[in-house]
Amino acid sequence: MIGLGNFASKFFGSANDRKVKSYQSRVDKINALEPEIEKLSDEELRARTAAFREQLANGATVDDLLEPAFATVREAAKRTLGQRHFDVQLIGGMVLHEGNIAEMKTGEGKTLVATLPVYLNALSERGVHVVTVNDYLASRDAEWMGQIYRFLGLTVGCIVHGIDDEERHRQYACDVTYATNNELGFDYLRDNMKYELNQMVQRGHHFAIVDEVDSILIDEARTPLIISGPVEDRSDLYTQIDTLIPSLSPEHFEVDEKQRSATLTEVGTEFIEEKLKEVGLLKEGSLYDVENVTLVHHVNQAVRAHKLFQRDKDYIVKNRQVVIIDEFTGRMMEGRRYSEGLHQALEAKEHVQIQPENVTLASITFQNYFRLYGKLAGMTGTAATEADEFMDIYGLEVIEIPTNVPVARIDDDDEVYRTAKEKYDAILELIADCKKRGQPVLVGTTSIERSEQLAEVLKANGYRQKDFTDPDAFQPLYDGDQGTAQEKVFAVLNARYHEQEAYIIAQAGVPGAITIATNMAGRGTDIQLGGNADMRIRHELEGIEDGPEREAAIKRIHDEIETLKAKAKDAGGLFVLATERHESRRIDNQLRGRSGRQGDPGHSKFFLSLQDDLMRIFGSDRMDGMLQKLGLQEGEAIVHPWINKALEKAQSKVEARNFDIRKNLLKFDNVMNDQRKVIFEQRIEMMSGEDIAETVADMRHQVVEELVSKHIPPKAYAEQWDTAGLKAKVQEVLNLDLPVDEWAKEEGIADEEITERLIKAADERFARKVADFSPTVMRQIEKAVLLQTLDHLWREHLITLDHLRQVIGFRGYAQRDPLNEYKTEAFELFESMIDRLREAVTSQLMRVELVREAPEPEPLPVMEAHHLDPATGEDEMALADAEYAYSHGGAAPALASSAAVARKPERDASDPATWGKVGRNEPCPCGSGKKYKHCHGKLA
Repeated sequence: MIGLGNFASKFFGSANDRKVKSYQSRVDKINALEPEIEKLSDEELRARTAAFREQLANGATVDDLLEPAFATVREAAKRTLGQRHFDVQLIGGMVLHEGNIAEMKTGEGKTLVATLPVYLNALSERGVHVVTVNDYLASRDAEWMGQIYRFLGLTVGCIVHGIDDEERHRQYACDVTYATNNELGFDYLRDNMKYELNQMVQRGHHFAIVDEVDSILIDEARTPLIISGPVEDRSDLYTQIDTLIPSLSPEHFEVDEKQRSATLTEVGTEFIEEKLKEVGLLKEGSLYDVENVTLVHHVNQAVRAHKLFQRDKDYIVKNRQVVIIDEFTGRMMEGRRYSEGLHQALEAKEHVQIQPENVTLASITFQNYFRLYGKLAGMTGTAATEADEFMDIYGLEVIEIPTNVPVARIDDDDEVYRTAKEKYDAILELIADCKKRGQPVLVGTTSIERSEQLAEVLKANGYRQKDFTDPDAFQPLYDGDQGTAQEKVFAVLNARYHEQEAYIIAQAGVPGAITIATNMAGRGTDIQLGGNADMRIRHELEGIEDGPEREAAIKRIHDEIETLKAKAKDAGGLFVLATERHESRRIDNQLRGRSGRQGDPGHSKFFLSLQDDLMRIFGSDRMDGMLQKLGLQEGEAIVHPWINKALEKAQSKVEARNFDIRKNLLKFDNVMNDQRKVIFEQRIEMMSGEDIAETVADMRHQVVEELVSKHIPPKAYAEQWDTAGLKAKVQEVLNLDLPVDEWAKEEGIADEEITERLIKAADERFARKVADFSPTVMRQIEKAVLLQTLDHLWREHLITLDHLRQVIGFRGYAQRDPLNEYKTEAFELFESMIDRLREAVTSQLMRVELVREAPEPEPLPVMEAHHLDPATGEDEMALADAEYAYSHGGAAPALASSAAVARKPERDASDPATWGKVGRNEPCPCGSGKKYKHCHGKLA
């Protein structure tokens, strides 16, 4: 019975068909322009770019220019590459321009399609990014398609691994930039760790087209990009916590060896809280308060190190180092370390030197990076099965573009065998049959391990694997006289042979060729029946210079390939033989799509056994028993469309589960992403502002107000005021010795008046500093201090959020939603970080002193930089002299803290004339031991 939806689509077409049909009128307009544009000279064609840009400047939109721009690109492609865009490719270009995903079958020319929307959107001069899966494709496409752009007067850049920042800046400044997803993401993170706007390499996120969009935005989206670095030494903390763990008794902790977890019980938590308070590590509140999340993390790792990990079983101590033992092989894993502080906890347990942790300095997921773009589009051969995820996460609609020539491939139903041996026997039989008939075979496997298992099976049956270390390996895979592949030879394409992958794929369409491959997505080279002429010319004619000999050789190769193509077609085209189903239908479709390119004949069939992973997971035991009862003989297979449908349902369940996992991870990452955007926007604002004095003053005033409200609570009686604490805090943070306790005794004084007096005193003190330093130098100092402090606290915040993520799941046991709990606590931590930022910046700027390094005048005063933690008084970080010099084009200034020993010329204690400028808080040069402000610098 036909469903209502199927009945309607039969008469009116599916929603996708109607969408594709809607583009036809614009295709007709582009085609109508072709005769006129063909008559233009190269110079006139190139001049259209300037004319288009002028139209945009005068108020036209890129949509208004679509038809003439697409017609221009088509003509440029004909003149540079000898390729003319088909009508369906024009439709693909429109889909991409609208910010959607164009699903186009293998061999339909996606790389050429992208040139249409790239050119159109590059006219606005805001930069267009074309994203590829590897450096090879980025370089190849930038050079290959770059011919069209350069012909039309656009600049083309390419970002690959290993180029320096200066070169990256130039490449991003181009109209069109080809790059890999990893390089784009890391450049974004690195840019937001820079201290000057002119050091940033990217210039915004206007429009991006992602090639193999399903691979990048779905498969790789599970793993975030992370820039990490060593954290400050925390060995004392590990050691202190380690001394407490042996005092735990069995009722204080629970060990679950199956889950590899060790956790404190309620009694254990209370016990450890008391111990932490005794040694001064837990200042106030409960261990599980949000401000103690890092302490919880370290305690948990110490418990795991002591109660779960055993010496000489899980690790050994060798040369006073903790070395992990591989649980499967029993071998030592030199150089490998447990993450998240566990290895440091083991080092503390074994009393060996504690190495510093590596922590996240910056991170972002691909989902959140690509959502930065104003407009995002993608192209791939297989996106329809993930259409819901693309729409839900990225707002991208998947539109299937019809092929230029109808697909002639025959897709057989799956053959299901009881055992893997029976399956491999059937595969060998089919390979031998194809070999005999001269039909090329692509054998698809799901992993490197499986591809090598199959290679061993073939070798055991008299086949020989092509050795790519052999100098003759790049000779043709066929005997020229017979026009068939060399007898019993096969090639393996997996990650171990990725340098030769383009050659292996190029020869996989030769009659009788046997190629075993893993995942076929993003290979960048199509399997052409008869072989790839360009690849053969490159390898066979290497070293032969242009001339009659080379021309004759090229003609011979083209003629051979035409003959071989005809033989391969007669044999049925490329046979895709899959050895099992992948858990994602998309990967299966990618493999299938390698056959039947551009209307060529082809064949595909999947061979499965009940011992395959997917079949085993989805209840093959019951099926095995049922098949034996039905009398299925050894070597017999079940073949039925119902089996295909059942497998596709199983695959769709796995896909749905994986989508849920990715979506849940994204929900957590979105919390951090919102904070990341705020911080990165603030950094750019700070770097772009010439004068941030107002921001610094606002911070100072807020710090004063918070200090007063903390020590003089609103509506509190005067006798409840903590004026002694306020006085000490003002001295610590603002470096001001003020008679706050005396003010509090004045009749009728209120907290508002004390706040005003403190703000006035702080502003006056800071104004004197500005006058001493000169406003120009002070503005530079303010910016440097603010950016460094923000970065330092943001990195600490990232570590804390990581630790929070690891423990927040336990809230689920208390019937509380971990995501909501994470959002609430992450927000509180962020607010706390902003408070600490204001206090730390204010404290450091109120302490900074100017010290002249030499008596002779210099372009800029020389100072030392330090970053004081207002809570501990410790010097946390310094501004690099070279970086400061680079920023200001002169001798590098730095800042000097009153707590640091400043560099200064020799001083004679008995001669004040040699003292120069003395900091108010410095020891008096006379040698009295008092501060200068209380001795010779005392105000009259």
